Amino acid sequence: MKQNGETLQFLKHLESLGVPSIDCVVFQHGKEIFRYRSGFSDEANTRKTDGSERYNIYSCSKLITCTAALQLVEKDVIRLDDAVWEYLPEFKNMKKISEGKLEEVKNTMTLRHLFTMTAGLTYNVASENLKRGIAETKGVMSTRDAMRYLACDPLIFEPGSSWQYSLCHDVLAAVVETASGKRFGEYVKENIFDVAGMKRSTFLLPEEELSEIAAQYRYNSEKGEYVFCGPQIQTYKLGSAYESGGAGCISTADDYMAFLEALRSGESLLKKETIARMTVPQISLSVEKVLRNFLPDENYSYGLGVRCPKPGGSAMDYGWGGAAGAFLAIIPEKELSLFYVQHVLSSPAQAIRGTLREKVLMDLQ
Repeated sequence: MKQNGETLQFLKHLESLGVPSIDCVVFQHGKEIFRYRSGFSDEANTRKTDGSERYNIYSCSKLITCTAALQLVEKDVIRLDDAVWEYLPEFKNMKKISEGKLEEVKNTMTLRHLFTMTAGLTYNVASENLKRGIAETKGVMSTRDAMRYLACDPLIFEPGSSWQYSLCHDVLAAVVETASGKRFGEYVKENIFDVAGMKRSTFLLPEEELSEIAAQYRYNSEKGEYVFCGPQIQTYKLGSAYESGGAGCISTADDYMAFLEALRSGESLLKKETIARMTVPQISLSVEKVLRNFLPDENYSYGLGVRCPKPGGSAMDYGWGGAAGAFLAIIPEKELSLFYVQHVLSSPAQAIRGTLREKVLMDLQ
């Protein structure tokens, strides 16, 4: 891979936008072929980014959660078309909002709906019911406890009838917890982190280790400023014991690349046939039209928790991204894994980070 090529120039462009710290790593055929780090990992700009930093990777957590759930599918502990209420009984008699009125839901919400973001849930983490849960649990609210409050919120459509980016994978994490009989973070540690050698990744970081997290910022577009907002997960941390399957993982660039490589190789985390199933379109054409509002590129569809190539299109990768700027892509055809991480919410780099795929591929020519 060209070390002074398009990828490097693009990363330098992101630097020029003021992104405080960057870590980007590319593996091909199981070996690191590119690495670039820049900036500082602390607010005072005294510690240069060196790869030891931990980051809140937000929605890049989703791929880990879906992998955990698919492990249980492989073991026949759970099945894609099982009803969610079989594991979380509070989801049995759901209601939906229709023309401003509450109605009984006709379609049964299944685990497949959770994987594919078609369950009818939203991303309203400030709903009155969740606020009530935080108050009643005195701020502790665990992953499992949160579901009892979330299930009180009405759905916005019949399960399976549309697509909405939402708390689906948080609910999936609670299913993993219930089905495995272990706390979600414990299950992930034993079956993903320990297997892949991810020694510095967690869904529940002890207070004494918060200093290891890279300085986190929120970009103010009106003032063009990067405002420090502390190390904690913003918005999606619903309680001190809450492990968000959709946004709660804390990891490093090296750890997350170890996860991607373990997944890409199909040797330790999931069977190759499971990965193949995960990374092909799992939604109908009518639902895909709704997906276009969130994922405009028509070369992609949505699989079991990841963007994935549409048959006949030009896309080759599957993956996702996170709210603070993290971005992942796996290109099976090239035996390639890419991970980019920064720590800025609402970043000006957010809309263009996917360009990294094309730049890396250009540098491989």
